[in-house]
Amino acid sequence: MNVAMKLTNPMPPCDYTPTPYKGISKQEALKLRKQYLNPAIFHIYKEPLMLVDGYMQYLFDETGRRYLDLLAGIVTISVGHCHPRVIEKTKAQIDRIQHSTTIYLHPLIGQLAEKLATKMPKGLEVTYFVNSGSEANDLAITMARLYTGNWDVLALENCYHGAIYSCMGLTSHHTWKFPIAHGDGVHHVANPDPYRTLFEGPPEATVGKSIEALKNTIKYSTPGKVAAFIAEPIQGVGGTTSAPKDYFRQAYEAVRSHGGLCIADEVQTGFGRTGDNYWGFQNFDVVPDIVTMAKGIGNGIPLAAVTTRREIAEVLAQRIHFNTFGGNPVSMAQGLATLEVIDEENLQANSKKVGTHLLNGLKKLQASHSLIGDVRGQGLMLGMELVKDRKTREPAKAETLELLEVTREMGVLLGKGGLNGNVLRIKPPMCITTADADFAIEVMDQALKSIKG
Repeated sequence: MNVAMKLTNPMPPCDYTPTPYKGISKQEALKLRKQYLNPAIFHIYKEPLMLVDGYMQYLFDETGRRYLDLLAGIVTISVGHCHPRVIEKTKAQIDRIQHSTTIYLHPLIGQLAEKLATKMPKGLEVTYFVNSGSEANDLAITMARLYTGNWDVLALENCYHGAIYSCMGLTSHHTWKFPIAHGDGVHHVANPDPYRTLFEGPPEATVGKSIEALKNTIKYSTPGKVAAFIAEPIQGVGGTTSAPKDYFRQAYEAVRSHGGLCIADEVQTGFGRTGDNYWGFQNFDVVPDIVTMAKGIGNGIPLAAVTTRREIAEVLAQRIHFNTFGGNPVSMAQGLATLEVIDEENLQANSKKVGTHLLNGLKKLQASHSLIGDVRGQGLMLGMELVKDRKTREPAKAETLELLEVTREMGVLLGKGGLNGNVLRIKPPMCITTADADFAIEVMDQALKSIKG
């Protein structure tokens, strides 16, 4: 398209050539999907994109066209698509044994749990492996309720903790909630997001008001005791929103003073993605009682985990608790290989370096395009909110969809989030380079100009 011809920074070269695709046509794949898959499954683009190959930060469609992936399979590909060292170890495990369950001993499950313990604050060293972030959050809430003997759970407005029945009530977006009973005992408290806070004043004042609202929820909506407070250090589906520095310290203190445990949902923020620290909660100088994780831990394989202190973990032993695929040897092999690559290739440091470069570039775009209301995030977990008017902050929904289409045509894949779907989600694989970032920034710049008309 003509706008692509204006780019001065072409997509960086790639030394990988995908094998020519010889499967069914795109039209046949779409026909099968429409006929046999649940209609709840949706496409992000007007013209569905069929991806058949991937390598590191790049994806390829059935024609062999290459795209720069800035969404990472919805923040799941941490070290890169089909990272050679990860795939090598996964294939080696597949050749030996694919499945055994935890009723038998296998070496990799303990090795991966030990690896996680070395990354945690002291005391957080006991792990239960499951298959998805939703399962992990469900299990964390169950343990918190059993350990404390309390029922009520606090979560932040605008949060996302999963879409399975037990997590539907935790998630605070009406767009994810079906009209059925859910969320028994869950209370949503004021979101301290600086851009769209309900409270006026500087950050320190809004923190105080947010904490006061949390305490009032405990005072007026619970028996005065709670089981847990669960929060993402940076909200992912919510649009890369976060809190001022001191919010989580005060929130954790308030919750613990009322008998509750604090749960950090690190499904999207974990494993070095935020750059400065391995875990998102470390950016706020707090230590949770339970940490849930998924997505990046497995670099694309179904894998999630809950890590906590031993005395909390022991509550599950009072009854039979079992997960058929939790701890699967193939998942363990890929998870362990993924964490090793994150360390050995310094991907946390790369997240900080490239993320800072990308964030600065996005802020420059903000200075040039009035459609950009806010740029935020940390490391390689970034968001750009589009608004029709910077004063009213009216969400620019249609413009966001148009921008996604134009950038896709120019070879860059982005995501969208926020309750109104007006936040660009920029969370690429952590192996992305500054050259990739420069290409992406120019693509977004040209796309914004084309939308402006």
